[in-house]
Amino acid sequence: MLEQLFGSKTRVRLLRLFLANPDNFYYIRELTRKIGVQINAIRRELANLQTIGLIKVYQFKKDEAQDKLKIYFRVETNFILYRELRALFLKAQLLMERKLLTEIERIGQISYLVLTGTFLGFNDSPTDLLIVGRINRGKLANLIKKFEKDMDCTINYTIMSREEFNYRKDITDKFLYQILENKKIVVIDKIKQEINLDKE
Repeated sequence: MLEQLFGSKTRVRLLRLFLANPDNFYYIRELTRKIGVQINAIRRELANLQTIGLIKVYQFKKDEAQDKLKIYFRVETNFILYRELRALFLKAQLLMERKLLTEIERIGQISYLVLTGTFLGFNDSPTDLLIVGRINRGKLANLIKKFEKDMDCTINYTIMSREEFNYRKDITDKFLYQILENKKIVVIDKIKQEINLDKE
């Protein structure tokens, strides 16, 4: 959708990265690694974004080990359309996430589904997506691959049966509790619903 609006896959990838990380400075070779695009295409799009004032250029040494000043790029948060563009990219991401979740529900019988890690903007989570239940693994792998391509990111996902989930919970499994006790979005929780029904 965004590619149709902005007319360039490279531009969309750059905008997504800069708008999601407004405090970060990036040098050009770092951008080629992060978004997987050739350096000339990145230079061209950066020049376009600089011309309209959305991207600003900085020159400095990041540390004492550097011999000379290096050129870095950062999004200009005072740009007149900065808030609107950021909101647009966030909404586009939400739409894609909702589509992914709808498709996941269609291919399995899920008791518990949690979004964390990449979906919440941090990289220290042991997984990005936890699914408890029965699901077609081949179809899920294809869905994730398509989502990764659309979002230009990597999604680490974990599938557990109800039995494995209960066992790991009982033994206070470090991997599972790192997910359960940290920031997350619970999309499906039939386990809690079933426990509450048993108590009634």
